[in-house]
Amino acid sequence: MASKFEIKEQFYLNDKPFKIISGAIHYFRVVPQYWRDRLEKLKLMGCNTVETYVPWNMHEPQEGSYAFEDGLNLREFIATAQEVGLFVILRPAPYICAEWEFGGLPYWLLKDPMMKLRFSYPPYMEKVSRYFEHLLPQVLDMQITHGGPIILMQVENEYGGYANDKTYMKQLADLMIEKGVNVPLVTSDGPWHDMLENGSIPDQALPTINCGSKIKEHFKRLREFHGTEKPLMVMEFWIGWFDAWGDEKHHTTDGDSAAQELADILEEGSVNIYMFHGGTNFGFTSGANYYEKLAPDVTSYDYDALLTEWGDITPKYELFKKVISQHAEIPDFPLSTVIKKAAYGELKVTNRVSLFATLDTLSAGVHSAYPLTMEELNQSTGYIYYRSNIGPARRIEDYRLITCMDRAHTFINNELKLTQYDHEIGVKQELELTAPSNELGILVENMGRVNYSVKMNHQHKGIKDGVIVNGAFHSEWDMFSLPMDNLDQVDFSKGYSEGQPSFSRFEFDVEEAGDTFVDVTGWGKGFVVVNGFNIGRFWEIGPQARLYVPAPILRVGKNEIIVFESDGKVADSIILTDEPKLSL
Repeated sequence: MASKFEIKEQFYLNDKPFKIISGAIHYFRVVPQYWRDRLEKLKLMGCNTVETYVPWNMHEPQEGSYAFEDGLNLREFIATAQEVGLFVILRPAPYICAEWEFGGLPYWLLKDPMMKLRFSYPPYMEKVSRYFEHLLPQVLDMQITHGGPIILMQVENEYGGYANDKTYMKQLADLMIEKGVNVPLVTSDGPWHDMLENGSIPDQALPTINCGSKIKEHFKRLREFHGTEKPLMVMEFWIGWFDAWGDEKHHTTDGDSAAQELADILEEGSVNIYMFHGGTNFGFTSGANYYEKLAPDVTSYDYDALLTEWGDITPKYELFKKVISQHAEIPDFPLSTVIKKAAYGELKVTNRVSLFATLDTLSAGVHSAYPLTMEELNQSTGYIYYRSNIGPARRIEDYRLITCMDRAHTFINNELKLTQYDHEIGVKQELELTAPSNELGILVENMGRVNYSVKMNHQHKGIKDGVIVNGAFHSEWDMFSLPMDNLDQVDFSKGYSEGQPSFSRFEFDVEEAGDTFVDVTGWGKGFVVVNGFNIGRFWEIGPQARLYVPAPILRVGKNEIIVFESDGKVADSIILTDEPKLSL
């Protein structure tokens, strides 16, 4: 039955005042078999709404090719939320930030050399419009006006921290309305500097704020910005934080302080708790920040949220539940999903092969006079390998990679000579060539495109400008795209040489599937694939020490794990334990 949700001096649901008490769950960071469990736990805390972003780069991974099935079945997630008794706030992009690869923007936008992301640049807007033509029909009939649970949709995201192109924001709002969105629109921005002024379009969307503390002060700022009486809402109440590779430890926040801030919010307005449940950056989906240096995010998006990455209730959850109970009735019902943890013990490696030995089974290779980027090769994430003959024995006094991101291994005749990362890339190096003929190989890893701020237009991965050999650009390259989504093509019958990037294979039997955690102590850097599902990156520098494997990825009977390691540092075993570990 159709209902209505309105924004007046406060929120109204069917003409009655309504306080939004929401929590964020990103469906794309949780296996779909666990969606109901996480949503039920949100409802059991007293929340009446769930909020989720929508990642454009997952739903249109290649231009003109769309995906809305399995773990990307947005309709099913929204329908499940409604079955659990929750309303939905939908934040449908085009940009989401979210510590997600490229902030949710698809890599292929960068194939336009003139691209201006998140501006009223006509070719960009044309691509957004075409995407909305495919995305919005998935959800239009799930708006509250059609009997569905969606009560609000957001226009863009934190735009005031990026630019102030009001034409762009109005074009987006008009586009959503034109294509059938008829629930109220909102924007969300930080309450600092000019962010509210830059990112808001008050005549079309209700401004809300994102922050984690000093709520009373920020609500005062929002009230003054509104000018007239409007609902006060924190669209992202940050109750934790994310981790980057190289951080000293997993970030945590004080539960009592966060609960007091929540009480302050609910005293005056509405809230969306970010994150209620963070989940996991499976595969190569984690983004990065870049200020003074590159800070790529770890695989876990635990966020010190109210549910852990693997879905356990935390003490902070109980504190928030107590606060919410002052404003809403707390329901009581049994959870419908049985979730167990399992320790499958130590697994010994059964096969191992060098990347170079099986390179031709994974990638066809492309030849060019000059290096091509991932984007030019229609590749989104993963690795790319550049190979070229650089001639006879001699001393290379000036070896440099020019405009290369993010991490590069240089090999001479398949022997590792140096590894460069971030600021180290582009620094002049010397190489001694001793063989009569020498092959240069460069393995470049995309560590995650920057998801926030001013570097977003410059996220071409791989080698963009070229390779300097003794003062001049070197030409004639064979390039091998390695998105690593076809590891069934790895030929383990081929050879392995110590110190080279490699694939290691493990097998184990499962009688009963349970959530488990992969411990790769003794390994360098790489990623882990379980039964064909990439569960994410590991790196010995931490802070994350173990990778989460949800039980639905496992199967009763024989299971396979493949570990790719890029730095030549491998062990002969891994451990599957029932104990998580978010810091070394």
